[in-house]
Amino acid sequence: MSERHPIIAITGSSGAGTSTVQRTFEHIFRREGVTPAIVEGDSFHAFNRVEMREKMAACETAGSDCKLSHFGPEANLFSELENLFRTYGECGEGKRRKYLHNAEEAAPYKQEPGTFTPWEDVPPGTDLLFYEGLHGAVVDGNVNVAKHPDLLVGVVPVVNLEWIQKLHRDKNTRGYSTEAVTDTILRRMHDYVHYIVPQFGRTHVNFQRVPMVDTSNPFITRDIPTADESMVVIRFANPKGIDFPYLLGMIHDSFMSRANTIVVPGGKMELAMQLIFTPFVWRLMEQRRKLL
Repeated sequence: MSERHPIIAITGSSGAGTSTVQRTFEHIFRREGVTPAIVEGDSFHAFNRVEMREKMAACETAGSDCKLSHFGPEANLFSELENLFRTYGECGEGKRRKYLHNAEEAAPYKQEPGTFTPWEDVPPGTDLLFYEGLHGAVVDGNVNVAKHPDLLVGVVPVVNLEWIQKLHRDKNTRGYSTEAVTDTILRRMHDYVHYIVPQFGRTHVNFQRVPMVDTSNPFITRDIPTADESMVVIRFANPKGIDFPYLLGMIHDSFMSRANTIVVPGGKMELAMQLIFTPFVWRLMEQRRKLL
């Protein structure tokens, strides 16, 4: 952690909805005049799309019990990610790159989709580092990414909803079949349990969306439950300093389920984030200004 060069990290599984949370923070940064250094979690995968497919094919050909996945350490650069967090916290510097998901993202770089841009320096003069991805709170052996961020936010839908969101995204935007997505979920399960789930015990705040409709079989569900068909459970690891009466007054139909947990209607999730995180960003920037 660093008051001079703060770090905010959003962590969540594939299909969890971390991109939505990122957009909320981008609104806060723009409104408050904060210049972030944006870091995409996918850019710290170890292999590009073609290489990953080749690695998976080799595993299957060998007949081994292949657990290689984007959730685990073999397919990621955990040490490099921690080094970026450490270096940025110390001096506001570090190395980053982009992962080009599709043709639209790849076109400006004249590269193929599924490849990485070259490593480059984090731009000078940024106010904070903002990470969104799979491993913002990962710990693996001597690597401890979780100890560096000043704010760690977990985005954790109940697992059936997470699978529904992943199925709809991968089928509708990436052209995968239900069977292919199901195989991916099963192959990743070991790493999901060992490297994704433990992170949410290290976060400062978790947002868990809970559907109020039947999601018993996510693999046949036609529609993603809407925000109005959901509630969001917001859990604070340390509730000290959180003005729960203010939040309850500002967010209609919200209630406390535990001393450190507030539940809000799904359609009010972004409002809750704005109310919770805007003052936090204020404090980070005020602390930083005092040291400059």
